[in-house]
Amino acid sequence: MLNNKGYCSPKSREIVLKAAKDLHYTPTHAARSLKSKKTNKVLMCVPDICNPFYFKMIKGVNDILEEHDYFMLLCYTRHSTRQELKLIQVLNERYGDGMILISFDFNEKIISSVRDCPLPIVLTNKYDNEKMLDNFDYVYVDDRKGMYLATAHLIDQGHKDIALISGSRSEQVGRERTDGYSCALRDADIPVDESYMVESDYTREGGYNSMKKLLSRKKRMSAVVCSNDLAAIGCMEACYESHVNIPDDIAIVSMDNTDYCTCTRSALSSIDMQQEELGRTAASLLMERINEGRKRKKTIRLEPELVVRNSSHKALS
Repeated sequence: MLNNKGYCSPKSREIVLKAAKDLHYTPTHAARSLKSKKTNKVLMCVPDICNPFYFKMIKGVNDILEEHDYFMLLCYTRHSTRQELKLIQVLNERYGDGMILISFDFNEKIISSVRDCPLPIVLTNKYDNEKMLDNFDYVYVDDRKGMYLATAHLIDQGHKDIALISGSRSEQVGRERTDGYSCALRDADIPVDESYMVESDYTREGGYNSMKKLLSRKKRMSAVVCSNDLAAIGCMEACYESHVNIPDDIAIVSMDNTDYCTCTRSALSSIDMQQEELGRTAASLLMERINEGRKRKKTIRLEPELVVRNSSHKALS
């Protein structure tokens, strides 16, 4: 009766509603979930909650979930395969109706666990060993192309000695971005020089330390491509500290195009990785699985875009 279903006489209804009001009764979500078999919650797994890359993605996901009266449970995986596997098991235990999984490395352990999960999961990157009958969707922005665009832009500016500060090449994202950099150099007939390539993490401190290492070498580069905006900001700090002017002495381009790009001394050129659209698309795919029961697999590719600012283009004011 409290949910306006079933017959009840007006007098009895009035008595029950008054009692509910007097007792401050509220239906419990747990009881509703038991009956409907739905939690109306989605787990969103993020590797680094301090990285601004994910802010717009979270907004995009939340915008779609709100339209469907769903809530987001934000889960911090700490860039750990073990934690990602643990949260997939949490989903198996019905803490949510589905999951959006963001990872730097969709390795075989992760993919196998996703395949075994009976609840819908959407990945936000491409993965190896794709199968036609996979029971999950993925949406991604092409990391290789993004890094290719960044490197090709520097080549177009006349640079040949271009360094790379990448993520770990033992992980999928690091490999893909390194491949994009190397491919752009080869297409321009520029030798790929391993001494110009430094592995780092995706933090400001990592970028700072990596740039210090590059600047200490006798062989000086004229440009740098960074794995993300946070690393690029650290890279720029190292340059300023060493009295290296940007872009006159060293040009810099990064990945992600977060709001931080316009807060630096030289506005940072960056590759827009379509974070908000990535989030919206991932959430839409998940809602199709949950609410419409779609079984057929979907894969969606979004295009990265170069945004040129002062850090890589001397002609800009």
